[in-house]
Amino acid sequence: MTDVLGTGWAFPPRVDARGRIAFARQERDVEEAIRIILLTPKGQRPRRPEFGCQIHELIFAPNDSTTAGLAEYYVKEALAMWEPRITVHTVRAEPDPGEPGRLLIDIQYEIKATHDRRSLVFPFYRIPGE
Repeated sequence: MTDVLGTGWAFPPRVDARGRIAFARQERDVEEAIRIILLTPKGQRPRRPEFGCQIHELIFAPNDSTTAGLAEYYVKEALAMWEPRITVHTVRAEPDPGEPGRLLIDIQYEIKATHDRRSLVFPFYRIPGE
């Protein structure tokens, strides 16, 4: 049943031990797809300008609850649009206590084909105000 999850190029692109393009398979491919979606600002891809996540609009925003709420919303919206292999259960963004310029975004999701619940913490780096 997990063959429906597919295989794709590893992210970031690299070569494997045999000198060929490295691939990500199954659950790893899903996780890497999530990272690609979140790391891509909307409008960056000329032929698919809607692809990506609006979270990058928050790069100069203060590290407060409003920014965290917007980050949660943008992540949920992007994953619902661009990753049909998962169901997102919760997204929680909080300032990183050890790094004032970073939000830690905890994504709890389930892979639809296997009902496997997973978690991914995505660090979003802001540029702190002067």
